[in-house]
Amino acid sequence: MSVTNTVTLTSELDLPAYLFGIAMLLIVMLVHGFALLQIAKRYEVKSFLYLSEHKYSSVAFVFYVSVLCLFLIHIFEIILWGIALRVFNLLPNLGESILFSGSTYTAMGFMDDLLPSGWKMLAIIIAFSGMFAFAWTASVMISMTKNFRQAYTRLHMQKLKIAPEVIERFK
Repeated sequence: MSVTNTVTLTSELDLPAYLFGIAMLLIVMLVHGFALLQIAKRYEVKSFLYLSEHKYSSVAFVFYVSVLCLFLIHIFEIILWGIALRVFNLLPNLGESILFSGSTYTAMGFMDDLLPSGWKMLAIIIAFSGMFAFAWTASVMISMTKNFRQAYTRLHMQKLKIAPEVIERFK
């Protein structure tokens, strides 16, 4: 096999895209996991303390701030992908790189595939990173809703003038 055939085969199979994509996927998932654990840990501790102090509205506030932080983590990861695409000269400018990353990461696909030949598989890897991240975020949000629901129900019970000892039994 000649050098030309090897280069063509490598680019036709998008091998550089796989290597770069897998490395970036690992980085994005590590960032995502670290951030999720920090957000979830802080939410769990604060919401537990607010529940024990009967500060039910504060639980709701911390829940919504945590959801905002989860959203911002996804935005950060889209920007991270965009910067990586630009640093490797895969797209002409940073704005377009970030927009393409967002379109792909969210699997919305509102942009054309702008990646050069030999890098097309990267769009699928970016989409997988978004799907993994959204699924992981959804599982964290589901676990966060337990304390949120408990605070909401206890607040409603207070408004109904239910005895405090009955409210305390509600878990």
